[in-house]
Amino acid sequence: MAEVSARAQMIGIIGGSGFVGSWLARALLAAGHEVRLIDQAPSAAYPERLIRADVRDRAALIEACRGCDTLYNLAAEHRDDVQPVARYYDVNVTGAEHTCEAAERHGIERLVFTSTVAVYGMVEREADETAPLRPFNAYGHTKLAAERVFEAWAERAPTRSLTVVRPTVVFGPDNRGNVYTLLAQIARGRSLVLGDGRNRKSMAYVENVADFLAHALRFGPGVHLYNYVDKPDMDMNELVTLAGQALGQGRAGPRHVPYPLALGAGLVLDLAARATGRRFPISAVRVRKYRATTQFAAERVAASGFVPRHPLRASLIATIRHEFGARPGGTPGADVLTPQYDPAD
Repeated sequence: MAEVSARAQMIGIIGGSGFVGSWLARALLAAGHEVRLIDQAPSAAYPERLIRADVRDRAALIEACRGCDTLYNLAAEHRDDVQPVARYYDVNVTGAEHTCEAAERHGIERLVFTSTVAVYGMVEREADETAPLRPFNAYGHTKLAAERVFEAWAERAPTRSLTVVRPTVVFGPDNRGNVYTLLAQIARGRSLVLGDGRNRKSMAYVENVADFLAHALRFGPGVHLYNYVDKPDMDMNELVTLAGQALGQGRAGPRHVPYPLALGAGLVLDLAARATGRRFPISAVRVRKYRATTQFAAERVAASGFVPRHPLRASLIATIRHEFGARPGGTPGADVLTPQYDPAD
């Protein structure tokens, strides 16, 4: 793979007010780049660097990208229960089209897009980047469609560089996604596991994801595709036990719930949601995802020369203690909240 010099650039992060975007901005700033956050939402981390623009607003997005050398597109509609469903297409696909138009208009020749492992659907074994693409929901379908939009942009000129990163589930301090929900249940003493708990889950720590996205500035022209996963994978029994130990709950293992019972509860609550218009924390889709084995390969990332700075288990423990309990003799999660970056990364 051809590498280019990671010279100082003006970098636009579309969706930069979000969880991953904020950590990416920190990594890029520490590496000496200028950063512009482009988002419809306010930025708690870098409000002075924000330009308000909705990815669905073509004219506003194009103007916000003026003067950038590289664009990252992290904007996404990703919840399981978004209504109307057309919002997935408007944000994920139309947003990709508008990003490419902005790049065309301003002569930007490097784009980095965060896709998702949801494009593979429900995998039965560890999937690498050549695995079949079988998304099962609107989120996965629209992220795959967005990949095709970006690939078409890259193919229109041999000097263009496109990096597509498909992260697995991302966790870290102050994120309120799926991993947080699981850890919160464990912290409350509700360490329930569906079935035998041997289903394995690939995960990714947010600082490592941000570092790899910054690493993509070194890639030369062409299309570069990567899963992002921090290894080694743990099964649900290991994850629940680790979380309990990190919280001082001893070595007691998880309590198991039969999978058919949990799935039945999810289906009943789906019917209740349709009848009442309410949202419930349990649904059939979430039960299936929780019970599934979702493992993804990381060899291609390693072959790119990237080495993650934060081990998975240590990152999980630090996140758990930051969110749910003070570490002995110090502030909760202080080492996670004040990361130290090496500008040479």
